[in-house]
Amino acid sequence: MPELNMNPLVKEEVIAAIERKFPSRIPLVMAKWWGEGLWEQYGERLRQFDRIPDDVVLPMFGPPMPDPKDLSWFQECSGKRGHDSGGLLPDWKGLDEFIAKMPDPEQPGLLDNLKSAANFARENNRYLITGWWGLFFERPWGLRGMQNLFVDYYEYPDEIHRLHNALCDQYVALIRRAAREMRADGFWTSDDLGNQRQLMMKPQHFREFLKPYYKRVGDACRECGMHFWLHSCGDNTEILDDLIEVGVDVFHPVQKHTMDEKAVASAFGDRMTFLVGFDVQHILQEGTPDEVRAEVRSLMDTFDRPDGGMCLAAGNGIVAGTPFENIEAFLDEALRYGSAHRKRFKSR
Repeated sequence: MPELNMNPLVKEEVIAAIERKFPSRIPLVMAKWWGEGLWEQYGERLRQFDRIPDDVVLPMFGPPMPDPKDLSWFQECSGKRGHDSGGLLPDWKGLDEFIAKMPDPEQPGLLDNLKSAANFARENNRYLITGWWGLFFERPWGLRGMQNLFVDYYEYPDEIHRLHNALCDQYVALIRRAAREMRADGFWTSDDLGNQRQLMMKPQHFREFLKPYYKRVGDACRECGMHFWLHSCGDNTEILDDLIEVGVDVFHPVQKHTMDEKAVASAFGDRMTFLVGFDVQHILQEGTPDEVRAEVRSLMDTFDRPDGGMCLAAGNGIVAGTPFENIEAFLDEALRYGSAHRKRFKSR
């Protein structure tokens, strides 16, 4: 096999992939997403994969939320800390207080822990993404509890809009701050809008309650010269046009067995870049190394266009029980075929 260039891509090459300007290789972004129990299983053996480049620098932070101790209902929510607990906003009667006590997004020192990564990216001409998990679905369901949130769309629409507007004010300020202080190239966030068969909500609910605020986030990214990266598990096909309209540049993961990959690539690939997620549920867990390599090639043949428009990631965290040789096959073939595929286009 030919010797590979193991150096990470410079910033301009990642931008070329996102903006379909003929990159030299398909970028690897979160391909080494070590999930639950994997480090405990393999430990230092995973260091073998340090040789595989990470083509972006990705320091993350969380938008500050009110301290539970500052809320008048602290005793009521003190035992609720889970992602879906609804502990911070158990009753809409507390919405005014919750909004009033949302921390200032301009508070000093908020991004200090990210500045060394930002400096590294600038000094080495690397593409820098920053952001957080949870936007206008995941974060509200954590605040309200998912069951409550679905009822809220019908019974408390005004309160939903007020909460989303307050969150959006904070998010936009943080995006502008990341651009100003870190000179970030991309904003990363998530909202698991789909399940294995369809959207988690009716498309009209997305359009009524989430889309206007997504647009404000997309507009802020455009204003700051940043790409908008969105992770959303499940079947998002019904709203891909909406996501394009609000300014999402890169969508992850096009989840295997929930979305029709060929149809999605054909219908949307000229307008949206896909950070295609490799199937960590079945192929990486249950396939042979040869089957893993074949799937990498199939994904690249499906999504990569002559001018670009594709990056490659793990579909979600790679968890314990995944054969080590399959991880090796995935990462090696991603780099090897990701280079060969681009050379093939260039030679035409």
